[in-house]
Amino acid sequence: MLRIILTLDYEIHGNGDGCPQVLMIEPTYKLLSLCERYGAKLCIMADVAEILKFKEYKDKYDHDKYCYDGIANQLRYAIQRGHDVQLHIHSSYFNATHDNGCWIQDWSEYSFADLPYDRMDWMVRTCKEFLETLLRPVDPMYRCIAFRAANWSVSPSKSVVRALVNNGIKIDTSVFKYGYRNGIVAFDYSRAYSQIAPWRVKEDDICSRDDTSELWELPIYSEKRWIGAFLTPSRIYRVIMGWRHKVRHKDEYCTPQGGENMATHTRRWTWMTTILQKHAWKADFNQCASKQLINAVYRASNLYDRRQEKLLPFVLIGHSKLFTQQNEQTLTPFLAHCEQHSDKFGFDTLSGINNSWKQWETY
Repeated sequence: MLRIILTLDYEIHGNGDGCPQVLMIEPTYKLLSLCERYGAKLCIMADVAEILKFKEYKDKYDHDKYCYDGIANQLRYAIQRGHDVQLHIHSSYFNATHDNGCWIQDWSEYSFADLPYDRMDWMVRTCKEFLETLLRPVDPMYRCIAFRAANWSVSPSKSVVRALVNNGIKIDTSVFKYGYRNGIVAFDYSRAYSQIAPWRVKEDDICSRDDTSELWELPIYSEKRWIGAFLTPSRIYRVIMGWRHKVRHKDEYCTPQGGENMATHTRRWTWMTTILQKHAWKADFNQCASKQLINAVYRASNLYDRRQEKLLPFVLIGHSKLFTQQNEQTLTPFLAHCEQHSDKFGFDTLSGINNSWKQWETY
């Protein structure tokens, strides 16, 4: 049986723009309500680095401009209602300063995987302790056991794996097979062990399996698909939002060797390869049409779910800042379909499925 796990990156815009009330709190309450209508559970991947800055601003200025109290109350509410809260980190926020109504991040610390081990270990420990201190009064059994890096930055992985294991993190869910980036964050997940089946990760290569490891990778479900599969109204909205709130850092303004003509040639080549090649299509409940998600769970089930007694996680990703009324209309049929076919699909969280690891050993 596939266990549908809806993970929500809980954050404002990546460049520091935006109001948490509008981009985090309001859409997440709507999403929690929608999930409960169909018996689904939401796993909020809380960007604790941001949240700590919001708390710092409130404490310093005695003004809750960034809605820290509302965020804390929402995370408690989610746990009370049987949902899940786990850890997401935009590491560039730890040294961020506030200027003219915007958070100015430390871009030298944006790529989590490139940080020194001691710095990374401190970040994970600080954020984990925050979540457990906040949420254990609501549920004494609560544990922070899962992690996702900003922009999926867990490669190179040796220090990442060490830091997560050292802090009792059992699950990473940053990898998506076929994923590739080469910018302020760089990774290549084309060799990832699986697009859906969990694996114990090799310390120096998170894409590879090591059955002695203490850390599991639960990948975001992905497929390699042509560009046409990406053309949905919600994805176009995502592109527009990304353009309006673009992360800008000094490397972006460097001109390639050869000057403007070479840069123009490079852009043309990029567009050609984008059209002609297949790309990583993630199960993103903000951007995919309901029919696409329904078809994806059946493809995944047919390929991997051959033993009905096993619980195989199907991890979807979304962002609170992108959850709109139109998105609600596209997600609803998917949740309803999964509820109606409970013999094939069930809903779960990262905390809930954590105890199922023995069933994954043979995948």
